[in-house]
Amino acid sequence: MQKNTGIKRIILAAGYSILGIKAAVKHEAAFRQELLLAIILIPLAFWLDVEPSQRVLMVATLFLVMIVELLNSAIEAIVDRIGPEKHELSGRAKDLGSAAVMGSLILSVYIWGESLWALWSK
Repeated sequence: MQKNTGIKRIILAAGYSILGIKAAVKHEAAFRQELLLAIILIPLAFWLDVEPSQRVLMVATLFLVMIVELLNSAIEAIVDRIGPEKHELSGRAKDLGSAAVMGSLILSVYIWGESLWALWSK
């Protein structure tokens, strides 16, 4: 079997990524909520009079939340695919993924809070 290389591989990879985002939008309520939040907050970050470095962090943390949510959803999907029965390791995997999402959300709230505090306390 010949492997795809070069631009064809990049195009195929982009297509798979788009399918993944579509699946997350269709099947993952948390991802839809985080996407809506990003759609609102990213333009706000560009509208606010903050330092460019702050803006980068504000936008980056929103993308980080969505990326971690995608990874968490992938973990949940594969665990669910293995079987519906309860297992300590399956529960741990899901809990760890959830904890990663929570950590990224806390980071995002902190970055946004610090940025807004600096802006409004001028």
